[in-house]
Amino acid sequence: MRDWKKVPRWLWPLGFAAAGLATVTAVLFRGCWHTRMGWPVRHNEQYSYRVCTDCGAKRLFDHANFREYGPCGYNLEELIARDRARNIKRIHQTAAAAETLDEQDKKQPKRAS
Repeated sequence: MRDWKKVPRWLWPLGFAAAGLATVTAVLFRGCWHTRMGWPVRHNEQYSYRVCTDCGAKRLFDHANFREYGPCGYNLEELIARDRARNIKRIHQTAAAAETLDEQDKKQPKRAS
C-alpha cells in the first residue's frame, strides 16, 4: 500500500493523456473504419456492391449469403477484376486436385471383392 503513496500525482493524468494520444494516432493512421455502409447496389447480373457513406469506398456484396466480401476499394472495376481472378484461380486449383485424385485412383490396384 505504501508504494502507491510514493507515486507522484501528476503521473495518473499523464497516463490518461498518453492513452488518448495513442487512440487518436491509431484513428488517424487507420483512416475510415467503413462502419456506415449504404444499401447494396446492383452493378450487373453478377455483381453487387455497398458504398461507405463516410469516405465513398466500395466493397463487393454477396446476395446469396447477404454479406460483404473482399477488400475495400474506390475503383469498382478493379474489385470485380480481382474477384474474377480469384474465382478462376480457385477453379484451376480444384481441377488440378481432381486430376491428382484421378491419377492416384488409376495407380492403385483394384481389390477383388
